[in-house]
Amino acid sequence: MYLQTERVTLRRLRADDADLLIELDSDPAVMRYLSGGEPTAPDLIRDRDLPSILAGYDRWAGDFGLFAAATAGGEFLGWFCLRPERDGPLDEVELGYRLRQVAWGQGYATEVSSGLLEKAFTDLDVRVVWGATMALNRSSQHVMEKVGMTVTGALETPEDMLAVEGAELGGYRYEITKEQWEQRHRP
Repeated sequence: MYLQTERVTLRRLRADDADLLIELDSDPAVMRYLSGGEPTAPDLIRDRDLPSILAGYDRWAGDFGLFAAATAGGEFLGWFCLRPERDGPLDEVELGYRLRQVAWGQGYATEVSSGLLEKAFTDLDVRVVWGATMALNRSSQHVMEKVGMTVTGALETPEDMLAVEGAELGGYRYEITKEQWEQRHRP
């Protein structure tokens, strides 16, 4: 187990979790702001994405990575990540999430993101946590704002996402520093 919140457990993904990721990435609504609704090819998940995720656990000694999220009853909700860029500093990490539609609007993204920020700033010696989202993705922006992250800059849409709805609007980078997080959590 990587993290336990009130309703969600995060754990490392395993090689036999490919079908969970394939199902998640096959939902057009889930992929709306990532690929314009196009599913990720199953072979790419099996041969590229999942091996990269598994290698990340070794690369970062289990401190960071992409983790499966499940309810206490074992229902797969999606995934959350807390990880540095591939060759980036270990004290500057990305917070990200991708959830099944059944988990939308239930507060899971906020609950787990809050738990990951606490872990980052109290256990992992992280200095700043950042996230990126498309300008049209208000739901993702709302989660980041609820956990205290603020917009620090505009982002251009990556070339591989130019066909996505709202691509011409770009996106936003959100951040929260350890100091900002501590100020929000002082008694």
